[in-house]
Amino acid sequence: MIHEILPVGILQCNCSIFGDEQTREAVVIDPGAAIEEIQAILAKHRLRVKAIVITHAHIDHIGGAQKLKAATGAPVYMNANDQELADGLDVQAGWLGMETPEKPSIDVTARDGDSLVLGPAEFHVLHTPGHTQGSISLWIPAENKVVAGDTLFKDSIGRTDLPGGNSRQILRSIHEKLMPLDGGTVVIPGHGPNTTIGRERERNPFLQGM
Repeated sequence: MIHEILPVGILQCNCSIFGDEQTREAVVIDPGAAIEEIQAILAKHRLRVKAIVITHAHIDHIGGAQKLKAATGAPVYMNANDQELADGLDVQAGWLGMETPEKPSIDVTARDGDSLVLGPAEFHVLHTPGHTQGSISLWIPAENKVVAGDTLFKDSIGRTDLPGGNSRQILRSIHEKLMPLDGGTVVIPGHGPNTTIGRERERNPFLQGM
């Protein structure tokens, strides 16, 4: 499986590009910006985008989704609980002093327990609210990876002081949905370096005593 991580935009959101070497199909997760760079990676590997997945509707993760959809024709997947955030991209752009991107039309509701197939791999949707109400993580058993969005970071967890955030809820999501995964599972967070479930169980100060 091809997997490239591209930090995009002013907040350096980790955009993940997964590609299957046999079908040449791809899944792009969190195309927040830098669509030309994402397209260059797709072209390098001769990949065709099958799906665009949004882990949550903060502008740094969703800002380029409509532009990528227009370029590729791929459907956009997002949890419906973040629709209000997606509808308020102008407000979010105002917080950051940036131009408002085009609001993406959501084609598929990503619900807990849903899965998306890419070649031999399945991407399982885990609803992990707390950072936002519609936050999802994507568990890929065949790759031993979980794309955690802004729910879990190396040595930290997602902030909960923005609209839709809930500190107890995010800890519950991590405890119930992420911590049961194998300790060797690689965590790809929404920002910053990768980590593993086992490392965060042992060292993440926000998770001690859970």
